[in-house]
Amino acid sequence: MPVKKICVVVTARPSYSRIKTALTAIKNHPNLELQLVIAGSALLGRYGNAVEFIEKDGFTVIDKVFMVLEGENPTSMAKTTGLGVMELANVFYKLQPDAVVTIADRFETIATSIAASYQNIPLVHIQGGEVTGNIDEKVRHANTKLADLHLVASEDAKQRVLKMGENPSMVFNTGCPSIDLADEIKNNSTLDFDPINKYGGVGSEINWKEEGYIVVMQHPVTTEYKSARKDVEETLKAVYELNIPTFWFWPNVDAGSDGTSGGIRSFREINKPQNIHFFKNMEPQDFLKLLTNSKCLIGNSSAGIRECSYLGVPVVNIGSRQNKRERGNNVLDTVYNKSEIIKSIRNRISAKNIVSENIYGDGKSGQRIANILAETDIKYYKTIMY
Repeated sequence: MPVKKICVVVTARPSYSRIKTALTAIKNHPNLELQLVIAGSALLGRYGNAVEFIEKDGFTVIDKVFMVLEGENPTSMAKTTGLGVMELANVFYKLQPDAVVTIADRFETIATSIAASYQNIPLVHIQGGEVTGNIDEKVRHANTKLADLHLVASEDAKQRVLKMGENPSMVFNTGCPSIDLADEIKNNSTLDFDPINKYGGVGSEINWKEEGYIVVMQHPVTTEYKSARKDVEETLKAVYELNIPTFWFWPNVDAGSDGTSGGIRSFREINKPQNIHFFKNMEPQDFLKLLTNSKCLIGNSSAGIRECSYLGVPVVNIGSRQNKRERGNNVLDTVYNKSEIIKSIRNRISAKNIVSENIYGDGKSGQRIANILAETDIKYYKTIMY
């Protein structure tokens, strides 16, 4: 069997944890060759410089694509995507992969899909078929229609992809590779590092060891980007008033990110909160250990929907960013209102009925993905199946 060249494009820090175990399995598979390309905000220090963690984990980055335009608004997102198509088209022309892998629903991923599809390179989409709302919803389903092979994370997602007219022989429920990492942490969940000593960050030296802590990760919503600053201020006021030691992570690069980050900086300067410490990024396993040992995750990150469901971590999900996404009993939804957020956090911290759920995988997704890539004859053309 000839060795297949599999080009995986990682465009943002959360995408790495969504694909890490699959990267390892592809790299180690005798019939596959990994071509790893890092692009977009995964290369930028202000968003955590994920490429440093990727290279530290032993992966060889074959190419880097700088494509993010300043502005953090819908126009800069559109231009970033266009620049990504141009740059990634050159990368794929040079590498000549047998298949290109695009991940989930971030706006940059559509650039990967277009650049591969228009060069007759088979496209593999990871985590299609899920529902999220806003621009991510459109991008995810557009990726599905451009893709030739679909490796979805749940049975619900598989059925949705099939309803979109995709060939059943090209749709596989592999589960999500991020659950593989969560499974590792589930069996070894000790917080064996000091987050502040290891990652620095900024803010107060909070008393997290004695009092316990909560974690906050709140991103802007692209269709509501004008309210990003107001939204994060409600969460900041709630967390400040609760006075529980808090590890707070920086937002991603979506439109409205400047409003979210500006709101955080202003609140920090004016109020000088003694209970909050801020980080840009962490290694995926360390982040999951931090979550597992926390009282609660607050914000609107998909980690609350996916990994925290498997780990049984309480979650307060705020706003519409995860709208209608399949979720476990660990999640309590609320709105951007200080009082409602406080009430919801207290509810989750005191909840006794939260259990682990296998909605998004069983911890064996990475190897499953590599085997499917090696064994499946992927065509670069298709016809709708209804």
